[in-house]
This record gives sequence, structure tokens and C-alpha cells, in this order.
Amino acid sequence: MQVRKVWREAPRDVKLLWWAVFLRMLAYGMTNQILTLFFSEIGISDDEMGWFMSLTLVGDVCISYVLTWYADSWGRRLVLTYGSAMMALSGIVFATSENIKVLLAFAIIGVISPSSDEVGPFKSIEESMIAHLTPHNKRPEVYSMHSILGTLGSALGFLICGIVTDLLITFKVFQTKRACYKAIFGIYAVLAAAKVIISISLSSESEKDGDFDTDRIISGSSAQGDSDTVPEEDTEVVAEDTPLIVKSIKKKPLSKKTLSLVFRLLLIFMTDSLGAGFMTSSWMVYYYKKVFDMSNTSLGFLFFSSKYVMAASAIPSAIVARLYGPVRATLLVQIPSGIFSILIPFAESHLSLSIILLLLFFFTMAMDVTPRQIILTNTIPSKDLTKVMGMVNIGKTVARCIGPVFTGKLASEGYLWVCYVISGSLVILADMFLALLFCDIDEQILAKTNS
Repeated sequence: MQVRKVWREAPRDVKLLWWAVFLRMLAYGMTNQILTLFFSEIGISDDEMGWFMSLTLVGDVCISYVLTWYADSWGRRLVLTYGSAMMALSGIVFATSENIKVLLAFAIIGVISPSSDEVGPFKSIEESMIAHLTPHNKRPEVYSMHSILGTLGSALGFLICGIVTDLLITFKVFQTKRACYKAIFGIYAVLAAAKVIISISLSSESEKDGDFDTDRIISGSSAQGDSDTVPEEDTEVVAEDTPLIVKSIKKKPLSKKTLSLVFRLLLIFMTDSLGAGFMTSSWMVYYYKKVFDMSNTSLGFLFFSSKYVMAASAIPSAIVARLYGPVRATLLVQIPSGIFSILIPFAESHLSLSIILLLLFFFTMAMDVTPRQIILTNTIPSKDLTKVMGMVNIGKTVARCIGPVFTGKLASEGYLWVCYVISGSLVILADMFLALLFCDIDEQILAKTNS
């Protein structure tokens, strides 16, 4: 993938969305590095941390459901601006309060990521915008760039947080560690404010539906001749100069074929997210702090390296997706990712080996991002894309809510390592579902993306 060429040819709005995801993930990475450490400093137990993370994700599901479902009718730019403003507010609250109930409330409505991963309505709306602004043959590279910048932002967040926190502690800028951690939340609020400006700067083009989706690929129907495309009523494309959701379409429910796709996608993505929820980045930071007693700066460098490796893997991800198709590409990288996750706790007495396994896990884990985005945007009708992507991301968040409760319980009893095994096993199970349910769409998608 030629990064400079992709950047140069991208529309202005796509570039703004890339900046938005970079700043958002930078903010998430910074707070994720110190979230569990901050909770520990203010006296919250491992059990309570688990419940906090789960309840945060549950609340996020409710907020995201409303915002993504009505994003097209309310205005995508307005929803992104609101979400960014609430991010800034939550950063201010975390920087000034230690009340667990207040923190939980603002973690939900203001979006604090307990995993350094995407939370809130941003991801699904941005990906939908990109799909409407980008033709099929450009999407692999554009989505890869989106993934790269997000992962790089998260990586830099970990690194900056580790260095800044240790500098604040070393030079006694603040009297306590908790005050240093609160300063990081203050920076989070500033980054969120920058996102508000970006969201306001998006043009009216980001609200329109690009006319790229006259054909749709439906898994399971390729053997039925002309029936492999959705009937005309299911592939209605709104004119390019018309908002995505107009009065005549807004009340129309999802078609049966779209619903069938949604249920299959939810099974796959929710199983994968269920596994991811057992060992989020916050718990990984906690694991390496407890097991190897690493400093904040060392943790920052470790997870910066991990996220940097993730960002680097997004480049071959687009190439692999073009060569083999999104389903086969996902299987090629995600099954090894699950295996590496299972092996990490068996290297507890060897820090170097543990780090190597962690880096391999992150490298393979991120390589499925582009293929999965291609599957979504090539199988779902354009008029339903924002809603479906919102439903999928909400489903993933629901599944991710379950793990942290059990992780907190296991961590309190000294079995945090077991969560690596559970996580990796569920990721492999999700890949098996993908292979069974979407085994027939690679050739159809390759014909479109390589045209």
C-alpha cells in the first residue's frame, strides 16, 4: 500500500476522519495506560474494577444504540460533535473527582474506554461515512489507513502517558500518584476538544450517500444464478445529492436478507468480542505491572511497541485481503492470534518471551480489521449501512461487557492469567463461525475490490 498516494488521493472529509480517529485513539491510549492504576490508587478493588468496566460498556451500548440508529436523520456531523464534547466533559470529571458513582456516570455518557479499543458511536459512523465517500476499489487502502492511524494514535498514547506520568512523579510536579494520573485525564479532555473542532469542520459531503452500491453480495446465494444480488427493493440507492435517510426511507425496516446477514455477523463479531473482553489492554497493563513490576515508562514503551506493531500490520492486511479475500485473510491471521494469546501466561517466568508472544499477538490480531470492514461494507445495502454497522458495534460491546466482571473476580483470586487462555480460545471459535457462515463470498468481493 502506497501511504502517500492514499493520503494524497483521499477526499478532505476522509482526511479529517483520519485525524479524528488518530486523536481519539491517542486519548484512549493515554487513559487506558493508567485507568486500572488510578482505580487502585483511589482504593477500588479488582472486583470493583471489573464491574466498573462492564457497567461502562453496558451504558455505552445504550448511548451508542441511540446515536448510531438516528445518526443519518439527526446528522452524522452533529452526532460526532456531541460525542466529542461529551468526551471532553468526561475527561474533566475524571481529572477532578474520585467518587466511583460519578466516575461511572461520566465514563458512560462521556465515553472513557476501558480497553483502549473503540467505544461510543464514533467507529460505526466514521466507517459508514468513509464507505459513502469511497468507491469499492479504493476501500481496502482507505480503511487500512484509518486503522493504521487509529492504532498509531493508541500506541503514542501509551508511550506519552508512561513517560509523562513518570516525569511528573520523578520531578514531584504533583504530590501524589493519583494527582499525576488526573493530569493525564486533563490531557484527554484537551484532545477531545480538538476532536470537536474536527467534527464541526466536516463538509456536507459527509452527510451524503455515495452512489457506489448498486450491487450487493449476499453470502449463501452465489450458487443461485442471478439471485446472488439483492432484489431491487433491497438495493435502493439514494441520489448522491440526497441525505442518506430521507422521509420515504427512514421508516423502512431492514430487509429479511439484511437481517439474516446481521444475525450471522453478530454471531461472529460478538464471539470475538466476548473473548477480547476477558483480556482488555487495561487488564494487560495490570497483568504486566503485577507479574513483572514494570515502571510506567517501561509499560508505555511495551504497549507503544505493541500498538506500533498493530499499525504496521494494517499495511500487509490490505494486501492479504486483496490476494485471498476477506474471509480467508481473517482466518490466516486470527487463528495464530488466538494461539499466541493462549501461550502468553505460560511465559510468566520469562519476561522476554512473554513480550515476544505479546507482540506476535498484537501483530496478528490487528490484521483482520481491514478484511472485516470489507465484508461489512460489501454485503450490507448502502441505505442500511450506518444502522447495521452501529448494530454490529453495539453487539460487540454487549459481548465485551461480560468478560471484565469475570476478569476482576479471577484477578482478585490470583488467576488473571486464565483470562488469556479464555480470550484466545473464543477468538479461534469466532473464526470457525466465520469460515462456516461466509465461506462463499471471497471470490465475489475480490472481483469488486480488484476491478
